[in-house]
Amino acid sequence: MVAPNSFAYKITGLAVELGDQVDIATWAERAGIPDKKHPGSIMSGKALQHILGVTGKAWAPDRFTDASVLTQVARTALDSAAITVEDLDALILVSCTPFQVMLDQDALSLARDLGLPDAVAPLQLGAGCAGLARAAELTRKMNSERALVVTYNVTSRHAVDSRGAVYSHGVGNKDHPFGEFLWASAALFSDALAAVVLTRAPDSDGMSFYSRDTRSFAGGPGITDPLIHYPGGGAEHPPGERNSTLLMTYGMNSDEIIDYYMRGMLENHQTLEQHRPGYLDQVSRVYTHQASPRLVEAFAESVGMSQEKAPSNAARFGNTVSPSTLALLQEDLAKGALSAEDPVCFSVVGSGPERGAFITSVHLGSRNP
Repeated sequence: MVAPNSFAYKITGLAVELGDQVDIATWAERAGIPDKKHPGSIMSGKALQHILGVTGKAWAPDRFTDASVLTQVARTALDSAAITVEDLDALILVSCTPFQVMLDQDALSLARDLGLPDAVAPLQLGAGCAGLARAAELTRKMNSERALVVTYNVTSRHAVDSRGAVYSHGVGNKDHPFGEFLWASAALFSDALAAVVLTRAPDSDGMSFYSRDTRSFAGGPGITDPLIHYPGGGAEHPPGERNSTLLMTYGMNSDEIIDYYMRGMLENHQTLEQHRPGYLDQVSRVYTHQASPRLVEAFAESVGMSQEKAPSNAARFGNTVSPSTLALLQEDLAKGALSAEDPVCFSVVGSGPERGAFITSVHLGSRNP
């Protein structure tokens, strides 16, 4: 079990932008995924809801067209924190669906557009659902004073709406190890952007930890499966190779994902409970990664968390990856469910594998919380 560290940071700025909410029946009609059980027909929204549990998706292929959307959400977060880009000493991007894949161009172009001082080195993390925990740990390790973390997932840019036949018709993909189920990635993952400002607060009693779980996990051997398989496009399967396109797709190892999510979330919970006994009663909310409606519900039930304590948006929006927990936080703030300085907990697991959690509080608009 990993040992937590003091997390002397508070959330002082926040911005979230979700894709348009589309009901799953409308999305299914648009996607046109062949129904193997009924040849010649497509999978209905009812069938997708039965399999995945989602009733809707956040989807914005016409709005999230290029990296300029990152600049907009980043500036909103800075405004929310009542600071300027000159106040930052760290910029961290978190995404598994970057707009540009070479030379961290998303991070470099965002730094340029924001006017970030040239001496501040931006970081771009190729991370999935646990990316926010990794970014928080890096912020702590770097001893940053003010870090802007920008998270985003833009599934619609490469699934269904552009060259999406490789997903929606993936049932014929014999090259990808999970080719038969590529349609599920397009159907489950959704569009969202979120940015958060983490500001050093020496008097904070926050706590954080992070683990890759590759050396050992839950008292047993480590996890070596990446959970999400995307083998194409790198040096092993370079762009231009005959089968590279078929391999440049997000395939889910569903059995491993389910197992790691449930055990990883339980490990997070046990670590928090061991080092902060009664933490569930001490925090106002526990924002868990929204892997899928059924997994979220199963974990919350297993540790006795109510929907009020651990809200969920996976059924409404699908899996929005790293932005999912920040979207839940913003929703609570918008409806007045949280007050200033209320402690909150973020607990996430994701592909890699990796997982982590941190306890902090929200103090929007404060330069020095």
